[in-house]
Amino acid sequence: MTIQRTDFLVIGSGIAGLNFAINASQYGKVVIITKKSDTDSNSNRAQGGIACVLDPTDHFSKHIDDTLATGKGLSNRDAVEILVKEGPERIKELLDWGVHFTRSPESRAFAHLDLGREGGHTAHRIVHAKDLTGQEVESALLSLATHLSNITLYQDHYAVELITNHQVKKPPKKNRCYGAYVLDTKKNRIFPLRAKITCLATGGLGKSYRHTTNPEIATGDGIAMAWRAGAEIRNMEFIQFHPTMLYNEKADSFLISEAMRGFGAVIKNRKGTRFMDSYHPMKSLAPRDVVAQAIDKEMKKTGEPCVYLDITHMPAPKTRKRFPNIYERCKAVGIDITNELVPVVPAAHYLCGGIRVDTCSRSSIGNLYACGENSCTGVHGANRLASNSLLEALVFSRRAVTDARQRISSIPFVDKERIPPWDESGTADTEEWILLSHNLQEIQSTMWDYVGIVRSNLRLQRALRRIRFLNREIEDYYKRTKITPSLLDLRNVVTNALLIASSALRRHESRGLHFTTDYPVPDNRYWKKDSIVPPHAHL
Repeated sequence: MTIQRTDFLVIGSGIAGLNFAINASQYGKVVIITKKSDTDSNSNRAQGGIACVLDPTDHFSKHIDDTLATGKGLSNRDAVEILVKEGPERIKELLDWGVHFTRSPESRAFAHLDLGREGGHTAHRIVHAKDLTGQEVESALLSLATHLSNITLYQDHYAVELITNHQVKKPPKKNRCYGAYVLDTKKNRIFPLRAKITCLATGGLGKSYRHTTNPEIATGDGIAMAWRAGAEIRNMEFIQFHPTMLYNEKADSFLISEAMRGFGAVIKNRKGTRFMDSYHPMKSLAPRDVVAQAIDKEMKKTGEPCVYLDITHMPAPKTRKRFPNIYERCKAVGIDITNELVPVVPAAHYLCGGIRVDTCSRSSIGNLYACGENSCTGVHGANRLASNSLLEALVFSRRAVTDARQRISSIPFVDKERIPPWDESGTADTEEWILLSHNLQEIQSTMWDYVGIVRSNLRLQRALRRIRFLNREIEDYYKRTKITPSLLDLRNVVTNALLIASSALRRHESRGLHFTTDYPVPDNRYWKKDSIVPPHAHL
């Protein structure tokens, strides 16, 4: 029987969504919906770890300063302090829930946790499970969630649209969320799922780009739905390109963790030159935006398709022990990282913007929370400090539940009679869809070529013209045909492409992850502020 209502609806089954669900299950019934399998998420691919102050020689102030410095003046200090100071409790909670982090008897950190170091950090504070941290944390959370009686998880269920004042009959003045229209992809039917509280935790939008470290599901569904529902969106121009994705035709997109550089790997060009030494005092351990821009410049200067990571100077047994997954994945395509250089290129990796939320993860729409990568708490500013993402997902999803539990008893369910059924009229034109499906590749290529690591007004204007045309074409098709998961993915990808490109064109400076040749330096007089896309703005 199809569920019709729940106290808490969680859209997404990554670490943010699972953590929200586990904590919310103490206060009501929870339904988690995920459009594919329960473990398919950006969280599951996170290799490096979780940044947290646990060593007695480290200090909250140092982690705060590192985060603010990397954020290039746009980080919300209140949110950063919350992130850092509440972090240790979240790590202790994960240990209580059965997460197996790597430990070292020599470590002076809490529970003898082995602490790594990554770019932009001035101390060893990266809690990790070798090089499979996201998989380890998500596995433990998923195991706990599936054994709690108050949580029901539905795989192969795709959120189509949020139910807000736009759909509900006789709505109040303030825009509120009442749940979502959900596509059961197995039964091929759409139904309204009512909820008192809805939490968006759908992850990132890397599939807007041709090259990305993200999985196939990273189509920015939560951001696109929230935008269409009237939520404020913030800082969409700040796309983090991870500097080091494996460059190999035999391999799927595979991230080479920044932790390798923290371990001792250095970046070189084909001639063996450590070119990062001339770009930043921290050399190969510089923040990601600096490294990605330097690699992009080096590749264009030399005409080479990639650069290289060199960890061959480190003891081979230690390298294999610290990075067993990376070692095996590279070995499978004929690269032994202990005695060969690893070819790498930058790739779209992480969004520092998203749905604007406060420090309790509340969006601008009533009863709608957002956590994880699809939200913008203000922590990351113009650039994310390495390994702050999983910590943000844990800290702010927990804060969302703390806020929601105080309100849940006073929120009534909207009567089902006030929610119209989904209009499933329309016929699918197979031939037209074949033509339309190529739009995804065109969007991804346009974003990569014109809204990538290095931008300009000319490139951005050209991108917007093309994306606007594609958006009109996709929206027209969407309105007159039956809904499919592929069509929903395409619609959400083009919506996010519009938000990114239009936000980038409006920022007339270079800051953090946004670099434009027309305005190559930061301008604190006018632009040291968030870029807000207001509800229903013309893009």
